[in-house]
Amino acid sequence: MTEDFYIGTYTKRISRGIYRVSVDTKAPKLTDCEWLASAGSPTYIAKAKAKRLYVINKKETDGATHGGLIIYDMSEDKPRAIQQVLATGSSPAYVAVDEARQLVYTANYHTAAVQVYAIAADGTLTETDEVIDQDPVGPAPEQADGPHPHFADLTPDNRLVVCDLGSDKVYLYDVSDAGKLTPVSHVDLPAGYGPRHIVFDAKKGVAYLVGELSSNVATLAYDAAAGKFTVKSIISTIPDDWTAHNGSAAIRLSSDRRFVYVSNRGNNSITVFAAAEDGTLTTVQRISTEGDFPRDFNWTSDQSLLLVVNQNSDNASLFQRDAQSGKLTLVQKDFMVPEGVSVLPA
Repeated sequence: MTEDFYIGTYTKRISRGIYRVSVDTKAPKLTDCEWLASAGSPTYIAKAKAKRLYVINKKETDGATHGGLIIYDMSEDKPRAIQQVLATGSSPAYVAVDEARQLVYTANYHTAAVQVYAIAADGTLTETDEVIDQDPVGPAPEQADGPHPHFADLTPDNRLVVCDLGSDKVYLYDVSDAGKLTPVSHVDLPAGYGPRHIVFDAKKGVAYLVGELSSNVATLAYDAAAGKFTVKSIISTIPDDWTAHNGSAAIRLSSDRRFVYVSNRGNNSITVFAAAEDGTLTTVQRISTEGDFPRDFNWTSDQSLLLVVNQNSDNASLFQRDAQSGKLTLVQKDFMVPEGVSVLPA
């Protein structure tokens, strides 16, 4: 059986845009890396049920940078671009689709803006709201130039959660059907934490927040009724004796909610944590990604295989995952994927 993944990339060196990688789940092995569609550094991709992709996009026009989204219709043999939503300035870092309200959210690391768009029947977008964080920033050098929203996506109860790497805060918003945001609350993380991405375990009432700058994962209690986070515990994603640079990147929670996985850019590893019933994490394994600067990773539909892309070394690695222990075992490395950043099941 074959499963396909969309790969978002930077297009700074050799990448041409969006790629599709196939996994032969029987073998198991990575088989094809096919160029799919053009875009300027399409670092993140969101998929809509209506067979459309909402893709980060950047264009240089007359010496000026324009960032935003390009939308592809995927209903035919070849992707067909149906709209570009671009504005002066850098492109967003994250994009998400809200199927229930037919909205799209973006978080822009550089402009500090979180934007909301309404999806029309033909898949095109119209902006409905924008919020720009003005809170004080943290002490790390990467925080000095202002707030940096890195993630905007839905909570299990359909609020919008925004992770701001610059201000060391995680924000909650209520979202109207018309795509308007209303602030609910925020939680402060330790100075220099650098919130990047978050995943939720609705049954345990917790969320796991990866800090890019601190190389930590925090377990947050999430009170949905009150709309509030509380920090419960924090654990490092890297060895205690690691002194070189590291930026933790992607975070995933297994479907049985027993294990949390985090990629480390610098330490070039994936750290596996076991999650207790109260959400407390314990390190189970730290394994090399067999490449430089691992960004995102994702798994096959039964979560028996995990695919990770290494941006700087232009390669992907494939691991088998043991469902009982949560541990990973390398099955393939050095598979060519140019400037890989994000991994999305197709």
